[in-house]
Amino acid sequence: MEEKQYLVDALSIEESWRIFRIMAEFVESIEALSKLDRAVTIFGSARVHPDDPYYKKAEFLAHRLAEKGFSVITGGGPGIMEAANKGAAEGGGKSVGMNIRLPFEQKPNPYANVSLDYKYFFIRKVMFVKYAVAYVIMPGGYGTMDELFEALTLIQTKKIRSFPVIMMGSEYWAGLLDWMKNTMLREGKLLPEDIDLIQIIDDPEEVVKHIQKFIIL
Repeated sequence: MEEKQYLVDALSIEESWRIFRIMAEFVESIEALSKLDRAVTIFGSARVHPDDPYYKKAEFLAHRLAEKGFSVITGGGPGIMEAANKGAAEGGGKSVGMNIRLPFEQKPNPYANVSLDYKYFFIRKVMFVKYAVAYVIMPGGYGTMDELFEALTLIQTKKIRSFPVIMMGSEYWAGLLDWMKNTMLREGKLLPEDIDLIQIIDDPEEVVKHIQKFIIL
């Protein structure tokens, strides 16, 4: 009985100390990111290789954003994230990689000149939103979808200020968007203005222009 109580007490202490680890991640993030110029967060698949057209688009887009005075934030890993960090760094801008510790796939790419490491997904997600003036969503999987719909939900419910949410890759996203319009909207699960929160733009130069329309540097 005493041994069982000891384990319960030990677990309780461990939970209490977790609060301080969470606070430490928040403090470190805020100290690093509060110094950024206005930042565009770019999401996309970690499984994209350098010869993929979307890798090249992400790299070019981030380079142009950096040239226009924007910082670029990514999840810090390979694929689209690597491409965007590379483009931003080579464009002379702040290239932020916010890496999450995972047992597979995710390792920090070498192109971030501001690098943060996270244990907790939810803290990282708060930071993506807090310091972004726009989101660019490139083809990706669950993580990309998660970030897309979280941002849309927060904007829809007015929990954060509205900012541009741009999806690049009209062909890739066509099925999802058709379903949103023809099922969710038609059945009243979304309103027309909810659909209007998303912009579909394939050309990186047009993406930059669209963001600049909303943001005064």
